[in-house]
Amino acid sequence: MSTHAKRERLLLADLLETAGPDAPTLCEGWRTRELAAHVVMRERRPDAAGGILLSALRDRAERIQAEFAAKPYGELVHLIRTGPPRMSPYGIKPIDEAANTVEFFVHAEDVRRAQPEWLPRELDRIFENALWSRLEKAARLLGRKSPVGLVLRRPNGQTTVAHKGTPVVTVTGEAGELTLFAFGRQDVAQVDLEGDKDAITRLRQVGLGI
Repeated sequence: MSTHAKRERLLLADLLETAGPDAPTLCEGWRTRELAAHVVMRERRPDAAGGILLSALRDRAERIQAEFAAKPYGELVHLIRTGPPRMSPYGIKPIDEAANTVEFFVHAEDVRRAQPEWLPRELDRIFENALWSRLEKAARLLGRKSPVGLVLRRPNGQTTVAHKGTPVVTVTGEAGELTLFAFGRQDVAQVDLEGDKDAITRLRQVGLGI
């Protein structure tokens, strides 16, 4: 049975394969080769992946990611498509769903939305709800750098507070678009922002996300 994470994994692999190794992405300083190397490192070298979050480990993570990036691009895409190695915790379906659904969704959009004439994906309601559930749990972490109060709101009225403070900016959009916004892709997220104009400008300029 396919899962959200499995579907997004395959989509990401297809997008990377189609784009080739030197296409732009939304990740600053990364082309598709570096993005693919990041995904492979995160899944296959958990000893180095801690550098994604911990500055003390960042140099080592960057070095190992560069080693992966030096591999043939087709090999990297194949490793993403075929999934984690045996005995990896990511091979356990609930862990894979929890850890990779949003990761692969965001990175797939990093590839898609860096291309000219991109169009938003139409996500089914079940997947939108899954993304919203994860966003609710992570909202405070993702919004911690916000310089203003930040509320995320779905068109159906569901809301979550990503950051307390004043003035407040309310960001309204579908769950997938709110996810991208909260992960620092403010420039491409298809959302509406309500609040003080200066506060909106400040919010758009800050680096939200992990």
